[in-house]
Amino acid sequence: MFRFPEENWAVILGGSSGFGLASAKKLAAHGMNICVVHRDRRGAMKRISPEFDAIKSTGVQLLCCNTNALTEQGMTEVLDGLQPAMGAQGRVRMLLHSIAYGNLKLLAAQHPKHGHRHQQMLTALANQLDIPSADLRAGVDAVFDAGHVALAGVATPPEYNSTDLLHDEDFSLTIHSMGSSLATWVQAIFDRDLFADDARVLGLTSEGNEIAWRGYAAVAAAKVAMEAIARSIAVEYAAYGIRANIIQAGVTDTPALRLIPGNQHMKAAAQSRNPFHRLTTPQDVANFIFLMCLDESAWANGNVIRVDGGEHISG
Repeated sequence: MFRFPEENWAVILGGSSGFGLASAKKLAAHGMNICVVHRDRRGAMKRISPEFDAIKSTGVQLLCCNTNALTEQGMTEVLDGLQPAMGAQGRVRMLLHSIAYGNLKLLAAQHPKHGHRHQQMLTALANQLDIPSADLRAGVDAVFDAGHVALAGVATPPEYNSTDLLHDEDFSLTIHSMGSSLATWVQAIFDRDLFADDARVLGLTSEGNEIAWRGYAAVAAAKVAMEAIARSIAVEYAAYGIRANIIQAGVTDTPALRLIPGNQHMKAAAQSRNPFHRLTTPQDVANFIFLMCLDESAWANGNVIRVDGGEHISG
C-alpha cells in the first residue's frame, strides 16, 4: 500500500467532523502525519476522541489543537505547537481548509405568498381524498422524512427567521471564516518556511457558488471569495512549489449541511438527480483529496474541481 514519506504533514482546519475528519483518517491510513485544528466543546469530545484515537492507531503523528483557527492567537498557538512536532525535516505537504462557520440568514423577509403554491396543492389533494389538509401534510412530511425523496416538492418547505436578516457584520464574519482565512493560513505557514517544496493548498466549495439557495447568501459569498483567493495563491505561490485548488463537493450529509433549514429537501433533490442515485459522502471527497496529495497531481493548479458523481450534469 502506498505511504507518504514520513516527513509529510497535513494541516486540516476543521478536522473533527465531515470532510476534514474523513480526510484526516484517509491520509493517516497512508502514512501522512496529521495536524487537526478544531473548535469543539468538552461534551462533543466524547464523540471526537475515538476518531482521533483511530488516527493515532495508524502509527502516524497526530497533533490536535482545540482552538479558534480564525484568530491570530489561535493560529500562533497551532503553529508554535506544529513546528517542534514536525521536527527539522517535517514539512506541510497539504493544507486543507474545511472550516464551516458562518451565518445562514435571509436577505429579505419571506413574503406571505411563500409556500402558497405548496399549500394550494396540498389543499386540492386533501379535498380530492376527502381528508383534512393538516392530516395529509403530516402524513406527507412523515413519508418524506422516512426517505422517500420523490416527495421533496410536496413535503413542507423550510421556514427561516424573517426578523433576523443578514447585515454587514454577518457577511464580514462569514467571508473571513469560510473564505479569506485561507490566505491568512497560507501566509502564516509560508512565513515560517513550513511548506514542502511541492505543497498542496485545498479548500471546499459547493454549488451554492452558482445557485441561489434561500438563506445561503453569506456562505455563497464566502465560497466565491475562497475560489478567487485560491486562484491568486495558485499564481503567486507557484514559484515556491505551492499548488492551490478548490474542491466542489456534491451535496453531502455533514453536520454543517444539517444546520441549513430545508437541508432534507436539498439532499432529496441531489439524490434524485445524481446519476448514481445517492449523495456524495465525506469519504468520496477524502479519497479525492488523497489523490490531490500524490506527486502525479502536481500539474493541477488554480482549479475548481467537482467531486459529485455527476450531480451537476443531470437534470
